[in-house]
Amino acid sequence: MNALLAKFRNAPGALVSVMRNFGWMLASRGLAAVFSLIYLAIITRSLGVSGFGKFALITGAAQMLANLLAFQTWQIIVQYGVNHIENNDENRLARLYRAAILLDVVSAVAGIAAAAIILHFFADELGMTETLARATLIFNIIMLFSLRSTPLGIMRLRDKFSLAAAAESALPTLRLIGAVAVYFIHPKLQGFLIAWAIAELLTAAAHWLAVRKIGDFKLLFQSGENVRAVLDDNPGILRYALTTNFSQSLFMSAKQIPLFLVGGLTGTAAAGAFRLAAQLSRSLTILSQMIARAAFPEIVRAVRNRGVGGLAAMVMQTIKVAFAVSAVVFVLVAMFGRLVLETVGGSDFGQGYTTLLWLAGAACVELVVVAFEPSIAAAQRAHLAFLARLVATAVMIGGSLLLVPTMGADGVAAAVFANSVTQAVLLGLILVHLVRKGEYIPPAPPQPKPSRDAA
Repeated sequence: MNALLAKFRNAPGALVSVMRNFGWMLASRGLAAVFSLIYLAIITRSLGVSGFGKFALITGAAQMLANLLAFQTWQIIVQYGVNHIENNDENRLARLYRAAILLDVVSAVAGIAAAAIILHFFADELGMTETLARATLIFNIIMLFSLRSTPLGIMRLRDKFSLAAAAESALPTLRLIGAVAVYFIHPKLQGFLIAWAIAELLTAAAHWLAVRKIGDFKLLFQSGENVRAVLDDNPGILRYALTTNFSQSLFMSAKQIPLFLVGGLTGTAAAGAFRLAAQLSRSLTILSQMIARAAFPEIVRAVRNRGVGGLAAMVMQTIKVAFAVSAVVFVLVAMFGRLVLETVGGSDFGQGYTTLLWLAGAACVELVVVAFEPSIAAAQRAHLAFLARLVATAVMIGGSLLLVPTMGADGVAAAVFANSVTQAVLLGLILVHLVRKGEYIPPAPPQPKPSRDAA
């Protein structure tokens, strides 16, 4: 153990920073995983497999709209904010923050409009009563306006991962409190939707309070006039914002598409079992997202200083660790997956075991290649990652339509696995090409800090 600690202390600074950041995020997500099992057990046993399927479809639709239209403003802030911090340029940094908030608000408004149109014209087809449709719309509005991406980006830019972990822990904690309260007061679908909406609002408030604590909140009001200048301050930001938006939106929305395919093709009961299996396997997906988010600031700095070619060692180290973790976790899922499904949801949910294995396999593949997309994005080639995800999503949808007639919900899960494998292969080929090409992305030259009059 002492030798291991000594080796860690002598590791490259970037790797130590990544592991420290990951540690904070792991603590937060570990708490979330435990709490999610408890509140899922409460909901599934209160609503039953079919009722839980409806709940999953409603919340999944809201998440899909939010992910489909949302810009990855946290990633934009980290990518371009590093240079402004190095130049001690608060005006440009403040403009970047304001532009990110503006993007978040525009995305939220677009999502609300889309939700209103869908519910107005298709509520009957979705099997919703007028009361439930209204509750669903209110839930969508609250979720879409619970803006967290920008404050999360500010905290990660400042390396305040401990604060970010504390803020993110609010969501599962509040969901658990809400689920317990609803169980005793009004254990119906609308009650759980209200609890989820309140949890989203309070979690967003926790993120902004954390930003205020680190001192960057005042920048939004004291500096950075003329937000339009953000395009001149940050060359290439528009293309970067659009490509990361398309790629990540496709990635996150694709996580919800299988649920809707199961619900539409096999019914709400199958959707409920599929959703619980997906939730359990999602802990692996969340693990890969944590590693990617923890590593992204260091990857950006590495690319700026040494070019893409300097990333090979870091990527290989990440692959080795992730492969070992994935192998262990998949064995545990195979051994105890059915037991966990039936313990959390009841005996009716045991039918999701095969689905769970396929989804866990897909999550393991994503975990192994977790460093690929952040490295491609840091090299300002996010459009290539988007194309890879687009092809993989097409494979998933096509595979689902082909396999559902013979395999049912398991066919959709198998298509999700095919999606992950396709995506991993394509992202790997892109990264190998960039590393061999050895492109160097130089940092922007230091610019004089503008006076307030000029701003």
